[in-house]
Amino acid sequence: MKSSLKDIAEVLNVSKTTVSWVLGGKGDERGISAAMQTKVHDMARKMNYQPNLIARSLNTGLTSTIGLIIPDITDSFYSEVASSFEKAAEKEDFYVMIGNSESNPERERHLIQMFKSRQVDGIALAPTKISRSEIDRLMDEHFPFVLFDRYYPEIKTNYVIVNNEDSSYQLVRNMVGRGCRKIAIITTNSHLRTMNMRREGYSSALLESGIELDPNLYGEVNFSDYKKGIFPVLDRIFKQVPDVQGFFFTTHILCLAAFEYFHARHISLASYEFSCIHGMPAFQCIAPSMQIARMPVEQIAEESVRILVKNIKYRQAHDDTVFPPEEVSLHCTFY
Repeated sequence: MKSSLKDIAEVLNVSKTTVSWVLGGKGDERGISAAMQTKVHDMARKMNYQPNLIARSLNTGLTSTIGLIIPDITDSFYSEVASSFEKAAEKEDFYVMIGNSESNPERERHLIQMFKSRQVDGIALAPTKISRSEIDRLMDEHFPFVLFDRYYPEIKTNYVIVNNEDSSYQLVRNMVGRGCRKIAIITTNSHLRTMNMRREGYSSALLESGIELDPNLYGEVNFSDYKKGIFPVLDRIFKQVPDVQGFFFTTHILCLAAFEYFHARHISLASYEFSCIHGMPAFQCIAPSMQIARMPVEQIAEESVRILVKNIKYRQAHDDTVFPPEEVSLHCTFY
């Protein structure tokens, strides 16, 4: 049988209001002793009390729900972010609804509209950036949201990203330090500012080392079919620059696809240097000497939740005030 606030209050011989304040996290604010708060929480667990979220939302104006939109749920990076995001949100007493945009701007637009219709309190997303009409609409409505991993440098809004240019720069400089001069870059989604920043870091590292940029060492793969698309790209690079010495991948999924290419073409990995933005556990077995700039997944999730929850609560307390945007740039871990 489902227990209510009234049931807990009667067992403890206190008012229903006292129980409501304690379970609503306002015990200290209302001057309720720590001992009584402990009794209320213990009894709520004992009686398997489940809060009425609909009633709570009517009272607070919040549904305690956040929408999370990621480009690819099968990508290990985004699945890790989603897991860490849920954990961080739970600590703030928020639940998460997850949507997979599949890097499709129309699907992204639909998910944003769907989440809003479900009355989520805020949205976190890694946008496709092909179309930003829904992002502009969220800004016009002062709807709480935060971008992560990807962002729009031309608009002032909340976002959490890594220092993409510096991370790429350090990786490529390290490759040069290990004797590599002919280093190919394999990238995708050139419409994304984050990918361009990684390319800029690559270019800066080579130029500062006195190495001219060779367009034949640039390989861009169509993201929609990157597993097959990487084959002709690498075939061309090996044909035009047969003495290529190393490969820098702007994302781990391209690196994994490249390893499949090397296996299919019977090319020894030991003959080349590799570096990559973000990694996978399998990389340590496949190419143990490769350098990786590990994305700070937990920090990305925690910062995104922190900004979003702050934005949600601020908006609720000050309906006519726009919360100032926060721009967070995190650093990768190298190994």
